[in-house]
Parts: sequence; C-alpha cells; structure tokens
Amino acid sequence: MALNLKGGIALKQYRNSILKELVRKSIHMCSSFIPFFLGIAYVPVIVILCALLIFYCVSELLRLKGVELPVVAKITAVAARKRDENKFVLGPVTLVIGIIMSALLWNLPAASIGIYALAFGDGLASLCGKLFGRIYIPFTHGKTAAGSLTCFFAVFISSFCVCRNAAVSFFLALAAMIIEVIPMADLDNVFIPVVIGALAQFFQGCI
Repeated sequence: MALNLKGGIALKQYRNSILKELVRKSIHMCSSFIPFFLGIAYVPVIVILCALLIFYCVSELLRLKGVELPVVAKITAVAARKRDENKFVLGPVTLVIGIIMSALLWNLPAASIGIYALAFGDGLASLCGKLFGRIYIPFTHGKTAAGSLTCFFAVFISSFCVCRNAAVSFFLALAAMIIEVIPMADLDNVFIPVVIGALAQFFQGCI
C-alpha cells in the first residue's frame, strides 16, 4: 500500500514537471515567430518586446509583494520550476533580452538563426530530455544525451532552412549543443541567440 502511494505521488510529480516544461518550452517556441515580424516591422517589434519585458518585470515584482496580475501570474505559476518558487522567475526576462540583443547586434538572417536556435534547440532539448533522457551527461546538472542530440538536430535543421549551407549549419548546431549543455540556469537564453547569431553572421562573410 505504501509503495503504491509513493508510486502514485512520484507519477503525479513527474506529470506536473512535464506539464510545466510543456508550458515553458511552448513559450520558447513561440519566439520562432519573431524573426518573421522583425522582417515586417523591425522597430515596432523591438519596442513591443521592450514593453513586454518591462510589463513582466513589474508583474513579477508585484507578485512577490502579494499582488497578482491575473493572466501573467497564472502563467508564471504554471511554468515556474521548483527552484523558482517564491522567487523572481527570471526565465522570461533572459528569453526576451536574448532575442532583443540578437536582433540589435546582428543582421536579420543571422539574428533569425540565433533566435531559432533558442526557440527550437533550447526549447526542444529540455522537453525531449525529460521525456526520453536516460543517459545523463556528467557535471551538467541533469542534462541528457537525448536532450543534447535533440538540440543539435533542431538547430541544424532550422539553421539550414535559413543559410542553405550544411557545413555552416553543422558547426552552428554543434556550438549550440555545447552552449546548451553547460549548466548556467536561465542565462543560456541570452548566450544561445547572441553567440549563435554572431557565428552565423561571421560565416556569412566566409561563404
């Protein structure tokens, strides 16, 4: 009886963690639409992203003081990791900062590759790692081989769709996989789009 109870609790916790990961990574993958909108209205999109960043930060500060904005607070509660409980949830902040920095620093094709790497590479890596990961990579705080391989192939495919160069796409995918596997909490949301965008722009001058 006790074993069944423990098993049921563990299963419920696993399902909750998968649900949270789905919500968080769905937000990640929604950022894949941003390059399209940047191509249509660059300045307005940057302004909107900055406004959303400020709005979210205010919402989080209010939440920590006990004042919740209905929709934002609910999404944050559903998506927050265990380590974020009763803390300022930093993930959405670094996500938007990474996208804005990539868009400001690099030309649109390179920025698009960087943002796609964040949306699909980082977005799918964690989800697939939780669902299918069995082999854990040492010294990475729980990163899995399945997650890293998912990141590699997601970035390779999304990069190739933009640059149409298999060798460049392979190198960008490898770089993204290495960044993603380094345990740096939410800062990978900044490093992935900025670094991959920088490498993509560098290789544009070489091909």
